[in-house]
Amino acid sequence: MLSVKLIKKDGILTYLNEKSRLDYQIFLDKIPEGQKLEMYIGLADADHSIAQLAKVHACIRELAKESGYSFEDMKMLIKEKSGLCYDAGGAIMCKSFADCDKTEIALAIEACIEIGRENYNLNLA
Repeated sequence: MLSVKLIKKDGILTYLNEKSRLDYQIFLDKIPEGQKLEMYIGLADADHSIAQLAKVHACIRELAKESGYSFEDMKMLIKEKSGLCYDAGGAIMCKSFADCDKTEIALAIEACIEIGRENYNLNLA
């Protein structure tokens, strides 16, 4: 997965910094000829990035596949482990990933990485 920061200048998208340019080049160099790619582009958001949401959902999907849990059950487990759930008078309520900030999504991604490493010998990093 690749995440780079771009900025529109003079009608074209350019790299925001050298790190983004280098990350893109490294990613491009690793892709075999003929490989199909899927690209998502969204406006930069102060709360969280589309890349973070894509990463947490991809990790949950992989964990569900390895564990035998459904996607929804694994998502609930990740939310609980990352502190996104609370007791609302006897009912467990969990925050939607779409409503999480960057730190909360990062905690969920870290929870996925830990569960994958400790229970299924997966490297989701």
